[in-house]
Amino acid sequence: MTKAILIAGTHSGVGKTTVAMGIMAALTKRNQKVQPYKVGPDYIDPTHHTAICGIPSRNLDTYMMGVDGVRETFARTSGDADISVIEGVMGLFDGLDSTEIASSAHVAKTLDTPVILVINVHGMSRSAAAIVKGFSEYDKNVNIAGVILNQVGSERHARLLRDALPDIPIIGTLPRNKDLTVPSRHLGLHMASENEYDISVLAEFIEANIDLDAVISIAETSRAPEPMPQPDNPAAPDVKIGVALDSAFCFYYQDMFDSIERHGAQIEFFSPLNGELPDVDGIYFGGGYPELHIEQLEKSKTTRALKQLAADGMPIYGECGGLQYLGSSYEIEGKTYRMADVFSAETRQTGRFQALGYTEARARNGMAFARGTVRGHEFHYSLTECARDSRFAYEMLRGKGIENGMDGIFEHNAMASYMHAHPATFPVGEFVDVCRKYARR
Repeated sequence: MTKAILIAGTHSGVGKTTVAMGIMAALTKRNQKVQPYKVGPDYIDPTHHTAICGIPSRNLDTYMMGVDGVRETFARTSGDADISVIEGVMGLFDGLDSTEIASSAHVAKTLDTPVILVINVHGMSRSAAAIVKGFSEYDKNVNIAGVILNQVGSERHARLLRDALPDIPIIGTLPRNKDLTVPSRHLGLHMASENEYDISVLAEFIEANIDLDAVISIAETSRAPEPMPQPDNPAAPDVKIGVALDSAFCFYYQDMFDSIERHGAQIEFFSPLNGELPDVDGIYFGGGYPELHIEQLEKSKTTRALKQLAADGMPIYGECGGLQYLGSSYEIEGKTYRMADVFSAETRQTGRFQALGYTEARARNGMAFARGTVRGHEFHYSLTECARDSRFAYEMLRGKGIENGMDGIFEHNAMASYMHAHPATFPVGEFVDVCRKYARR
């Protein structure tokens, strides 16, 4: 039987990330093999999960992946784990627009997994019972099997809360602890590589204040999809794809890597910050924080080499930070920096976000690896202006894109978009095939 639990919150900021990470850490400390997941499109929380559990965290998103895609990813990746812990997103029922799609509740129902609800009880006692009652009865198909009370002020406060919630399984009461927070920046939490908290302290805090045996017992009631068998002898790779991975380019889905490899490619990671450029047949630049390393990127040997590689026909794909990097220039706080100049596009950092939310794009004719309808998300604090004769691979059905409802600027076999695409709909096979054709020229 697959054991699984989903940690949700009443709303953003109640502490569900700290609770989820703490439960992962405490279970790992008990020598449990924990498979972590994150609801939604977020790149950052999964890096913390991965660092804690030693196993790549996966995203579960019913908008980008569909119900079947969420079930497939869970079944494909949960088989070796003793327990799967899923961190929710926003409030339990918050989804796309006014629907349940992409919500934690939708994922819980899709996987038939019980939910532990985190409530910030600062400044309340009996009112917590009304909150739990409302959440429990809002959708009877969501199994709220337990509650964790966060920001409990004292033993007396905890006792008042327990007296007010006699019929609700209270799995834990967490006292206020300002030391257990992860620093934030404009795109979200800091990455795990910038870890400024002690995982062992986090595990001890959770072990002392949450009934982990109760968490495991609740997880045993899950009816999540059973693991699917994996192929014994995957095909040998016949093409190499370089993936930029460092502090400037760090937003990736593990499922994208898996999909690239399943289509017969070997991945070679490299650092543009260090001027690296491997001998490969195609390159993928994910999003990240190029603006924080802009001077180093401007001077990088990698930056100076990409324009000629693109002109030679090498397939290059970039997303968000990759778009900013592959353009001709990037202006930050009034100073302009030279970038790779693969595309005639100038990017300017702004003081507020320019696009935030899910995207859907329909491919137009002309781009080798733009096919069908692609879903993803966008979140950026910059504007990109392209040359008048620029060509775009996507027409946006949802979201903003680069300009005028278009996204995916392309030249030769290179393309870059503001949209972060998920492999459930992005034509990974076509991208690998274009790399394969380039390698065989």
